[in-house]
Amino acid sequence: IIIITTTKTQFLPVFIHQSRTTMIRRFFTLASALLVSPASSFVSVSDARKSSQPKTTSTRLHEGGPGYKIGSKTAGVLMNNRYVLEELTKALPDGVTMSDIDLLRFALAYPDDESAAEKALLNAIKWRQTEGKFIVEAAQDAVAKATANGGWDNDYVRDSAPHAEVINPFITPKAVITTSTEDGDLVYVIRASQIDDKELMDKATVEQVCDFFLYAKEVHNIVANKRSASTGRMCSVIFANDIIGVRKPPDKRFSKALTSSSEQYESLYPSLAGPTMILNLPLILQAFVGLLKPLFPKSVQERLVFKRAPVLASLKELTPLGTDSTIKTKFVREVKDLIPEGALRR
Repeated sequence: IIIITTTKTQFLPVFIHQSRTTMIRRFFTLASALLVSPASSFVSVSDARKSSQPKTTSTRLHEGGPGYKIGSKTAGVLMNNRYVLEELTKALPDGVTMSDIDLLRFALAYPDDESAAEKALLNAIKWRQTEGKFIVEAAQDAVAKATANGGWDNDYVRDSAPHAEVINPFITPKAVITTSTEDGDLVYVIRASQIDDKELMDKATVEQVCDFFLYAKEVHNIVANKRSASTGRMCSVIFANDIIGVRKPPDKRFSKALTSSSEQYESLYPSLAGPTMILNLPLILQAFVGLLKPLFPKSVQERLVFKRAPVLASLKELTPLGTDSTIKTKFVREVKDLIPEGALRR
């Protein structure tokens, strides 16, 4: 219950019932976790048309932060960070090979701290060689098979995911999908209301779901880095979180799995995430955006925007984004237009 009273001094105290506060906090906890959880469905990620004059939008929405402008030329970004790249190359352990784009992500995340970039890189390598090895190898093999014929065969990616036989029935293209903008960036879309998280967690463990999400993040990383090298244009992942239909907080076990994988996102895949959008927020919650934005991690706040997305809202499920080229084009253009002027760097 929200009660607003007006005094003669125009002071407007707002009293919010504790249960409503708890509900709103849980709602934003869900959204926060989903911001950095990956798509498990990849549709037409190889279908990216070049634009002669793409918009240049910072992957970080604050001035002076790490990152680059969406649409930046790969060669130019590499040149601007060549010194740190050289040092990171020297720091690679014997037998470890990483591309310039792989290393560039770490350099961009720590533009003024070479030692921090090196530490983050070595920590990521350690994960890739130990507990994350099976995830990395599965993703590499899946992407190789998916692109073997010059296109994208999504079945290889879905079927190769860790614990796919348990999780795939719940994480489907109806609720989670990745597509491409006309300029080549990846757009990850999730509609949480179409995931039966309770039933999923009754069948899968927190660890299994976490592995599944980390695998999909690795697929994103592989595709984005390969595209950055082959097209000469830096590729980012734009996050589009559709809130339509959310009526309750997530299952605690599902939230734990999301949080676990999310905590590793910035450290394992730095400078990959572009603008992050929470779309189609219910009217009752729009009034609380300014107050509740601080509930999100600081790194997310810097690139976070709240918008209405009519094209996305009109879809009963997300599947058409991968099956209907007309709808897909309308949506990715909508996403591009929804990036606020304040996020643009001229």
